[in-house]
Amino acid sequence: MSSSCPLIVDSYSHISPPKYTEFIHQKYPIMYNNMLGNCFPLYDMEWRFHIMDMFPGLVQVLTIGPVPPIEDFADSQQTVELAKRANDEMAELITKNQGRFVAAIALLPMNNIDAAMKETDRAINELGFRGIYVHSNINGKPLDAPEFWPLWEKMAGYNLPVYIHPWRSPQFTDYQTETASKYNIASTFGWPYETTVAMARIVFSGILEKYPNLKIVTHHCGGMIPYYQQRIYQHCGGQALHPQGGLDKLNKAPLDYFKMFLYDTAIHGNTSALMCAYEFCGAEQIVFGADMPLGDYNFGMRSYRQTINAIEAMNISKEEKEKIFSQNAINLLRIPV
Repeated sequence: MSSSCPLIVDSYSHISPPKYTEFIHQKYPIMYNNMLGNCFPLYDMEWRFHIMDMFPGLVQVLTIGPVPPIEDFADSQQTVELAKRANDEMAELITKNQGRFVAAIALLPMNNIDAAMKETDRAINELGFRGIYVHSNINGKPLDAPEFWPLWEKMAGYNLPVYIHPWRSPQFTDYQTETASKYNIASTFGWPYETTVAMARIVFSGILEKYPNLKIVTHHCGGMIPYYQQRIYQHCGGQALHPQGGLDKLNKAPLDYFKMFLYDTAIHGNTSALMCAYEFCGAEQIVFGADMPLGDYNFGMRSYRQTINAIEAMNISKEEKEKIFSQNAINLLRIPV
């Protein structure tokens, strides 16, 4: 099935630019082997364009991928160089391929917050980027740690989004008696949980209370949040009556803050799950994403097809589908059309 919308903006497309990839290969060969493998469309643009051409009207917003985060394998000076290299090359790719790439989200050296603040300004003001990209934890630090608040204030001032990508390494064990996660559980189930925890910390710490216009895009449709709204309400909804944990400091019910996030559709299809998200936050808070080219043995072809089909099968209006496929991203990222 093709999309009924003439334009599809993939708001969360992963890329590893060719020169950046080669730099990783030369300087961090173990990470190159672990990160990239045979996922050719990450760094081979012809392969990438071949896949994109299968889906008429498809354009992409570029985000660096895959994991692990650069903070996981590079020190606080090396990450500055890696971020600048990645961002400069993404800017080049947009200039050379304006009919395919419509925006980019800046990679930051989050283990060096002063440098991250400077790179944010450079990427947005000089390179024209439309947001920043961080992981759900920074070397084990939560996103509500005090050192990161100036960055959230800055992004609220720019009125551009923060993209959160989940991260949990295989060394994060499923049980305390073990030394590593088994059966790919750390990523398959641990990553959606990581997204959920990051969102909860942002809500309950008061970040969205202090910066109500801060835009945050969550990967994989917000992890567990849409599906656990009644559990959230049951445990946290009456914060005025149950002030433990600081919930009494919020001026709104927690669910109201969770509905402020944006949720991408990168769950590889599944109409009923997308309808759950729609019923939770409405079409206005959902943006198209397919995790391209990751998590797909067809390098994105299967995920694009399944995601488009799943959205088309949603019991919502044509206008709401258009919001999900393109209009929400255009408005969020201020993409000229």
